[in-house]
Amino acid sequence: MWKEGSLKINESVFHYWIKVYEEGSQFGIDGGKISKLMLKRDGKVVCNYDRGWDIEPADPDTQLAVEILLHGSNY
Repeated sequence: MWKEGSLKINESVFHYWIKVYEEGSQFGIDGGKISKLMLKRDGKVVCNYDRGWDIEPADPDTQLAVEILLHGSNY
């Protein structure tokens, strides 16, 4: 199932898209349920996971946004 939304972390607003499955898999982030994740800030892709990291979160705000999504969907 695809989910889409926005998160505000400090002064950063992230638009996200995640693909979540009912069960974790080897392709999920840390073996979890999210197999695809994209975060954009100001129209630029700042994080992308597509069965592996293409663009890892590089700053604290992006890292926190990923953690929030993981803990909300990637049990």
